[in-house]
Amino acid sequence: MSKLFQTALTICFLISLPVRGQEVLEELAQQAMENGAAQSESMFEDLADYSVSPLNINQATREELKRFPFLSDELIERILYYLYKYGPMLTDNELMMVEGMDRETAEKLKPFVCFRQTEETHKSLNLKQILKYGKQELTVRADIPFYNREGFKLHRKKTLEKDPNKQYIGRPYRHYLRYSFRYANRIYAGLTAENDAGEPFFSGKNRKGYDYYSPYLLLHDLYKIKTLVIGNYRSNYGYGLVVNSDFSLGKTASLNTLFNRSTGLKKHSSVDEYNYFQGIGASIQLFKRWTIDAFYSFRKMDGKVDGLCITSLKRDGLHRLEREFERKNTYNNRLIGSHLNYNGKYGEFGLTAVHNVLNKRLKLTSRPYNNYAPAGRDFFNIGLNYKLFVKEFTLSGEIAADKKGTVAALNVLRYSPNPKTQFVVMNRYYDAKYQSLYARSVSEGGTVQNENAFYIGLETKLLRKVSLTAYGDFFYFPWKKYLVSKAGTKGFDGLFQLNYSPSYELNMFIRYKYKKKDRDVEITGNKRQTVPLIQHRLRYQLNCRPNEQWTLKTVAEYHRIDGRYRKTKQGYLVSQTAGCVFEPLPLQIDFSAVWFDTTDYDTRIYLYEKSMLYAFSMPSFFYKGIKFVSNIRYAFADRLIIQFKYGWMHYLNRKTIGTGLDLINGCNKHDLCVQVRWKF
Repeated sequence: MSKLFQTALTICFLISLPVRGQEVLEELAQQAMENGAAQSESMFEDLADYSVSPLNINQATREELKRFPFLSDELIERILYYLYKYGPMLTDNELMMVEGMDRETAEKLKPFVCFRQTEETHKSLNLKQILKYGKQELTVRADIPFYNREGFKLHRKKTLEKDPNKQYIGRPYRHYLRYSFRYANRIYAGLTAENDAGEPFFSGKNRKGYDYYSPYLLLHDLYKIKTLVIGNYRSNYGYGLVVNSDFSLGKTASLNTLFNRSTGLKKHSSVDEYNYFQGIGASIQLFKRWTIDAFYSFRKMDGKVDGLCITSLKRDGLHRLEREFERKNTYNNRLIGSHLNYNGKYGEFGLTAVHNVLNKRLKLTSRPYNNYAPAGRDFFNIGLNYKLFVKEFTLSGEIAADKKGTVAALNVLRYSPNPKTQFVVMNRYYDAKYQSLYARSVSEGGTVQNENAFYIGLETKLLRKVSLTAYGDFFYFPWKKYLVSKAGTKGFDGLFQLNYSPSYELNMFIRYKYKKKDRDVEITGNKRQTVPLIQHRLRYQLNCRPNEQWTLKTVAEYHRIDGRYRKTKQGYLVSQTAGCVFEPLPLQIDFSAVWFDTTDYDTRIYLYEKSMLYAFSMPSFFYKGIKFVSNIRYAFADRLIIQFKYGWMHYLNRKTIGTGLDLINGCNKHDLCVQVRWKF
């Protein structure tokens, strides 16, 4: 994976989605990046798949509807009840007839669903029908930089013999291949392959072609087998306190995304090279309300090994230098897990157990803040998750324990007096000594460890066209943290957002975020002290669609950091985006311009940037400069789609860009992306 992943999201996305579909993905990604919650391309993999092949809502299961983060649990139940009582929906207008469905949520859902008649799902698979009606797709992309980084400069052989890590082994191009096959939402098969810039391709230390491959086969509804997955897959159960190799959005301006959804077993078709399992998994319907999942994985993983000990984990997937190849596939990770689930009329209960075994002892390099980091060769976790419905109240949560009996717990109480209002209270207790290699859930510290917190949130309609979202999160860290040498620190994270949507063609919001969090700062010389830092973020966004051809978006954002013993830092950003569909030609052009001015990296501002198919990006902007991006998309008979993206960034106060081997001598960056997609 390229270093861009440290400051940008790469998630699946379809560039031709209706404007409302783009907005929901953009908002979720924007806030997730600000919270540090999303760090993998798999974040919106499901939504991207549904944008290409919409889900037939008339045959949607509860598990499938849970994959839409903007749908509440209550609304999901009401959709299923409507289908049970009144039969299949015929048009998208029928969504508004579901109790509790508002126009904004319906518009968010429309790009990802279709309204076809129901078909028998448990009938046997017929090879002739599969070959005849199966849909295939091949996507190829290349990213071409028109600049030279320090790591791609050629050096003499003698120089490289002394320091082989002075030069990247491969070429400066990133390229990607994705093949997928789908049949009637019952069979999914595919292969994703990727080579990052600097990684060798059919040469040197890599003779197998691409550096990363992700094959998968996913089958649905094979009689008692609800799901069968072979190859690379992801799993997510309960609130993620035991295992979640999927994603967790964390705290955003939509309270529905706060709750980690137990989505079970899913294919892994993204280029995230760390957060997945490799092996086999199955979900079996035992009885009407009982299911059991079982999964097994064996992976060779990257890390720094010293003798029989793993001293650091390598999660970026980069293999461009000699030292990076030395850390490739250095240890084995064997995992076995299961999940037993009961889904009743008034509640849901699940029991998850996972056992990890490494072939080397995990003993991370000692640091003051990682005294309780996972250590050892085998890890065992068990968790009980629950959800109870009592009229307008929903009580849910999970309690988990590791093999030493150390506990992590999360409990949520939600009250919805009417379909337009919900109150949320959440408590989380993650013991500093709790250890799980694959736990991922709502947190301020980024891990399910060393955190106690109390959260309260409100989401309501003030007027027919005005909605309000607000939350406050009070957190406490019992032990030390990275860049915090003092134990027992605390802080607060708050948000206030007003949305105004007078029509489908026009909507806007203003959002204010406040965060107070402790951090070490240098006072004099080498003397450091832990003091609170205060962040303010103010953002205004206007989305406008004057007609069927044009879409416009304006963004203005301000970021400020205050703290004792340090100067105030601040940043500004203004952006304008315009898109046009040239009917009747199958041509779409998008253009964006950005101006930014920030003190440094600490006051960076994230901004959604329309990109290629399966290449949604969320770069961070810091220092002072301007950026222009243009996208061109042309479809030939709707089977062959060609896309181009050209970007130019110019820094007004920098003579160089980046550091180390990624250093660019100059103040300009020019990039070209080319992508070809063939459907057959």
